[in-house]
Amino acid sequence: MYKIFYKLYKVKKKYIPRPFYVSKAISFIHSNLIKVFTGQRRTGKSYLMLQMMDEIKKRDPQAEILFVDKEIIDFDFIQTAKDLTEYVKKNLVNGKNNFLFIDEVQEINQFEKALRSLLNEGLVDIWCSGSNADLLSGELTDKLSGRYIEFRVHTLSYIEFLEFHKLEDSKDSLMRFMKYGGLPNLINLPDDEEVIFDYLNNINSTILLKDVVRRHQIRNVVMLENLIRFLADNTGSLFSSASISRFLKSQGQKISPSIITNYISYILNSFYLVKVLRSDLQGKKIFEVNEKYYFEDLGLRNAWLGYQPMHINKMIENLVFNHLHVMGFKITVGNVGDKEVDFIAENKDFKIYVQCAYLLSDQKVIDREFGSLLLINDNHPKIVVTMDEPSGGNIEGIEHMHLRTFLKKEF
Repeated sequence: MYKIFYKLYKVKKKYIPRPFYVSKAISFIHSNLIKVFTGQRRTGKSYLMLQMMDEIKKRDPQAEILFVDKEIIDFDFIQTAKDLTEYVKKNLVNGKNNFLFIDEVQEINQFEKALRSLLNEGLVDIWCSGSNADLLSGELTDKLSGRYIEFRVHTLSYIEFLEFHKLEDSKDSLMRFMKYGGLPNLINLPDDEEVIFDYLNNINSTILLKDVVRRHQIRNVVMLENLIRFLADNTGSLFSSASISRFLKSQGQKISPSIITNYISYILNSFYLVKVLRSDLQGKKIFEVNEKYYFEDLGLRNAWLGYQPMHINKMIENLVFNHLHVMGFKITVGNVGDKEVDFIAENKDFKIYVQCAYLLSDQKVIDREFGSLLLINDNHPKIVVTMDEPSGGNIEGIEHMHLRTFLKKEF
């Protein structure tokens, strides 16, 4: 009754391919690892698992695919690790390769025990998704260390946004992306600002309720909302929990720094925000006070405040951060003496410095944006990203790049 097969599920859900993620996951088919898609709700993790089902069927048409979707009421009977184990073993097909896909696995109590048991017995190839960072902490890390691989799923990149919406790369397309963000389901909505922001507000409420309020039993929901609204209004600004507490107190909202720290950690765990620490380029150390926060999806950020064109500098910076994040970089904010570098992005093979601005409107702005990068004495690439068209060439090796060009660049 409750076994949903690949073909039946495919009838209900059609998708646009996202090869950036699928290409990473394909090589792990049949590996003795638990494959985990993580990310904020509504970023398309369910559809990516459906794409993986397709890839499996291409390779093995006789494969048996067992799908458990914890967002469907039919699966409410699977509440515990024992329930999950019994259900899987009951529906295995002997003589065939069995694959288990679980959507929102964190909704199953002590799910890690079931996954460990099934993995050790070698009964199924396990794939799952989760919308909370706790998925890869605590029991899962302790009991399955080295036995799982994580694929972090983000909202649509600019290139994916153009493909999903069948748009050409243009100023209007970029502004639409900046305004509404990259949630995949936007393609199913009419081109109506009120409808779109109603949808984004509903997603905000869903994430807060399921992944923050309910999970952490928060009572002061109004204060939580005010905190997120503050973070949206100050996207890309440096601050600490203490400074946020002082500001909110000045607005008549008393909340301690420790509670703010807890609330922010809960929001971070839902993949809704990303924290970026500061680093000293000269001493090569990480500062543990004052950090920046960026939104996983700019449309959800805009829904808290209404779209405000005067915030374009903040939105540009958030988009640049998101692109670097999708590319897999470890990102910090740089300090060179008394100057700041917006982003230092590093991976094992590459390092890049990026500065963001709206327009290079006069020499003072040019000196400011290029000046901090000129203080860095190494040969790694350095880029200033803006919304005005580059005039060609560079300044002492620092490249000037339009935001649209940067968002299409693969590092």
